[in-house]
Amino acid sequence: MLENWVVVPTCLPLVRRRCHACASDVFRTSGKFRVNANHKLLDAWLLVLCASCGVTAKLTVLERMNVRSVRPELLDRMHDNDPGLAGELLQDPVLRRRNRIALDWTGAWRLDTGGTVHPDREVIDVSVRFAARIPVRPVRLIAEGCGLSRAEVERLIVEQKVVAAVRLNGRLSDDFTFTLKR
Repeated sequence: MLENWVVVPTCLPLVRRRCHACASDVFRTSGKFRVNANHKLLDAWLLVLCASCGVTAKLTVLERMNVRSVRPELLDRMHDNDPGLAGELLQDPVLRRRNRIALDWTGAWRLDTGGTVHPDREVIDVSVRFAARIPVRPVRLIAEGCGLSRAEVERLIVEQKVVAAVRLNGRLSDDFTFTLKR
């Protein structure tokens, strides 16, 4: 029987970027937007706050876009300061590259196993799905989901009792499956 696990974000991640005021590199996402219109051109920013000094920085979302080329739903969500939109935009690699930021997901996600842990079964097949692109080590997910230590999971991988089509040593943010043999 295949078990389904889901990696779910619990809050918005921290933004890694250098603060111009205090040289800190951690910003909290406020989930608020600033939209500015200059005649028929729009600029929009996602506002982030420095975790150390509280200075506000702007992450460019739209730059000199014609008003008619912006979807009305997107504009409404920005005006409403939709935190879901902030999460979606932070997932966008183009926005992260343009603003030279990285995301820190430490403490901003949880593993939902559905409460069905079967430690007595000989073989457990698990499908892990990511609700957002959260880079996590599969060893950590397996350890947390099965109630094992990471060292124990590493030992099981070496003994080939944990088998997967993907490499389990690095970080993953894509769905994968694995089999645990006891």
